[in-house]
Amino acid sequence: MLLASSIRIVDAALELADADGFAALSMPKLAQKLGLTANAIYRYVRSRDELLVLLADAAWGPAPDLGSTEPLGGGELPRGGGGGWRAGAAGWTRAMVDRCDVHPWLCDLPIRGAPMTPNLLGWAEAILRVLTGAGLSPADSLACALLLDGYARRTAIARRDVRESASASVEPAAVASFLEPRLHELGYSILAALMAGDQYTDEVHDDDVAFGLERILDGIDVLITQKRPADRT
Repeated sequence: MLLASSIRIVDAALELADADGFAALSMPKLAQKLGLTANAIYRYVRSRDELLVLLADAAWGPAPDLGSTEPLGGGELPRGGGGGWRAGAAGWTRAMVDRCDVHPWLCDLPIRGAPMTPNLLGWAEAILRVLTGAGLSPADSLACALLLDGYARRTAIARRDVRESASASVEPAAVASFLEPRLHELGYSILAALMAGDQYTDEVHDDDVAFGLERILDGIDVLITQKRPADRT
């Protein structure tokens, strides 16, 4: 009964966070949604901080299946298929971005330390298996996982912020028409060329995400090569 009630509370909190963001989530508002008194909530969840921990675990959900992923290429980020450690790491990172697209407030939640809840432990284990399987030590794998985690969160925040500001932005074509001649006047020829070719935009496309992710994976690849024992003959 206690577990079922706690799950019901977390599910209701998830609905409120998706509607208004986690900052607007309060125990009284949650109690009202559930038809309970604020004091009754504390029978199942001891504090708002505890609720946020449970909420984050529920929102992230189970870790992605990285057993088979497709190699990164052509601007596409793999979501399933077959491929090596790069595909696994890229698939894990993209899965993080995807979860933040579903729950845009996830990246606003404060990080209170290493993962300790069931789903987040699953996410950590998934990427650590990929990286240790490539030959890195657990410690190096954890450092690389943090790098990928940070990239995913920053990317998700940028995508969300651009998406949310789109309705208030001016017409891109009008901005380009206004700015391009002035960029030439200022001697900003590279920016002017990008704008003339419609390459200087507000949007964060999959190609942009893939480019940065590939560079990170290139760096991890160098680390793997450095850590690999020399072939013995």
